[in-house]
Amino acid sequence: MAPVIVSASRATDIPAFHADWFMSRLRAGYVEWRNPFNSRQRQYVSFRKTRAVVFWSKNPAPLLACLSEIEAMGINYLFQFTLNDYEADGLEPGVPPLRERVETFRRLAARIGPERVVWRFDPLVLTSRATPEALLARICALAEALRKCTRKLVISFADIERYRSVSRRLSRIGAGVREFTPVEMASFASQLVERNRSWGFELASCAEEAVLEGIAPNRCIDDRSLARCFGNDAELMAFLGRSPSLFPGDDSDAGTVALKDQGQRKACGCIVSKDIGAYGTCGHGCLYCYACR
Repeated sequence: MAPVIVSASRATDIPAFHADWFMSRLRAGYVEWRNPFNSRQRQYVSFRKTRAVVFWSKNPAPLLACLSEIEAMGINYLFQFTLNDYEADGLEPGVPPLRERVETFRRLAARIGPERVVWRFDPLVLTSRATPEALLARICALAEALRKCTRKLVISFADIERYRSVSRRLSRIGAGVREFTPVEMASFASQLVERNRSWGFELASCAEEAVLEGIAPNRCIDDRSLARCFGNDAELMAFLGRSPSLFPGDDSDAGTVALKDQGQRKACGCIVSKDIGAYGTCGHGCLYCYACR
């Protein structure tokens, strides 16, 4: 298969742990992908038609030195940068110190522009320390540090009981870990919207079934963002069903085609892409992660 949009990756942190592998496969022109639920099912994914890569990472620092080479290949790219503050809770044992991740975020935004770096505080997990009030305070502190480095903040609420392995893993730490209740979700969203009046971020939620007033359902792999950032790429715009734009930031044709990725959850708004990652290959060891084995 030869996808126009590549996701790298929902299954693992390719920029943090597999940057060299990714670049070697990009140079080779293809990658082998195996179905995580059926290892005998394989696909060869060609980069021949790839016009955009969406990177997902908690520490893209190792990939920063490769960005010029990616650009020289004519490939557009965006980052979904998850920047949480769970240092006091031990939920993300393998991530670098918070101050280093904030600095990496700033460096990346300065390099490619805030429109192309989406900030995710994802997921929101409650513990004896991380109360709703504490999490809101942590987001506020990070928002002040990032307010000129991104245009969008995406949140999600942890689904602990849905994933048996996640529930077992979190139960071992004995820190009162639990999910938000629907009432707590609504209250948290309301307070976040109020705080955002001073930041001016676009607020969005990832794959949440609950309706959160003032917070829009997100498309992490988003035709609108791709059109705003890369509207002069005729091949990409043709795939998205839009006309190439002469003006940066123009997404006036938004919503002209239905490209929803049917392989994702019903509440997920992402458009179709091909993910090239593999479960069990991320070194962050986040206790809430469904891809951690």
